[in-house]
Amino acid sequence: MSNTIPPSEEARQQLRTFLREGLVSSDQPTSDLLRLAAQVVVQEMLEQEVTDFLGRERYERRTDDERGYRNGYEPGRIRSAEGAIDVRVPQVRESDRPYRSVLMDFLRGNSDVLEDLVVQMYTRGLSTRDIEEALLSKSAVSDLTDRLWEEYVAFCQRDLSGFQVEYLFMDGLYEGMRLHKSRKEAVLVAWGVCRDGRKVLLHLALGNKESETACTAFVRDMIRRRLPVPTLVTTDGAPALIAAVDAAWPHSLRQRCLVHKVRNILDKAPEGIKQDMKQALWSVYDAPNREVADLLAARFITRYAETYPSAVAGFQDDLAACLNHLECPVGHRTRIRTTNLLERAFLEVRRRTRATPRFFDERGCLKLIFATLMQVSDRWQRIRFSDLDRAHLDHLRQRLGIEEVVSPMTPVPA
Repeated sequence: MSNTIPPSEEARQQLRTFLREGLVSSDQPTSDLLRLAAQVVVQEMLEQEVTDFLGRERYERRTDDERGYRNGYEPGRIRSAEGAIDVRVPQVRESDRPYRSVLMDFLRGNSDVLEDLVVQMYTRGLSTRDIEEALLSKSAVSDLTDRLWEEYVAFCQRDLSGFQVEYLFMDGLYEGMRLHKSRKEAVLVAWGVCRDGRKVLLHLALGNKESETACTAFVRDMIRRRLPVPTLVTTDGAPALIAAVDAAWPHSLRQRCLVHKVRNILDKAPEGIKQDMKQALWSVYDAPNREVADLLAARFITRYAETYPSAVAGFQDDLAACLNHLECPVGHRTRIRTTNLLERAFLEVRRRTRATPRFFDERGCLKLIFATLMQVSDRWQRIRFSDLDRAHLDHLRQRLGIEEVVSPMTPVPA
């Protein structure tokens, strides 16, 4: 075992070699390919599991306050209908808490593991053609990945009334499709932070966030499925998305994503002033309350209006929505004023879609993005809600008149 090549890459090399040379010579090519393909996916998942446990990548140096080292691998084996699958299980030493692979505990003795792992292969960046080559069965791959579509359809039909959403976030991800080679299509995504601190993926659908019709339909669908009225909704500056939010939840606070906002403002300023202007902007957005923020905003305008009018105009545009997070509990403000969580999830989607730069159709696109975001969302950490935070939000909702309001966009079904 090489010290520089991770076991997952060695497994991938074995799979490539088998596809190139071993199909003809093997007595049971389908079974051997299934086993090798599953080995690749399991090994990648084991390595990602220890990365998540340590909080750093394989070659990333640890900080002074971090403990725990990768300590090689131990041989492991899981059983399947196609026979035993050998893997190498990462080990950890000098950690503050003992490390044990939850994945290995789950996989041992699971007779359906291969089917599940083929779906995992699909969501981890292998194209359908890649899997077909590995499994030698187009119909089998189609059946397995169709399970993702069924799960996606069920996800889009589930009742949302059980999610006591305080904070709602919406954004869009653009992906290419072969049916529309000249442009990329937007996939709208919504997730929320519930009153118990959970972060949950709520909705995912094809729709251009520059189209008010698409955004309105996206929001209406969540309301139809009984999504409670949120206290605050965070989006970027897409006018169509803003219009849909204002129409759906006129009593809720609307928050502009400050990362997008600051970037747009600084794009209108020369390089020499950007750092000072950035600090001045964040002093406004980091203010302890709205009154102080208004004073600092007036100071920012006075300071830059004459020399950088375009930047100041950008700052003043939708300023109230940039400050609405200051109405919420202090401990939540940095978490609710950006769509950063979704941006990080989108990076994971893009990493996995590199192998499929253009999807054949919207089904393929939505299946992969749905499966990837569901996997990512399973690792989202909760936000702490104290009793004082909940009392704060109750008072805020009462002041805003949210509890007595049902969205005017569409009646809630009986």
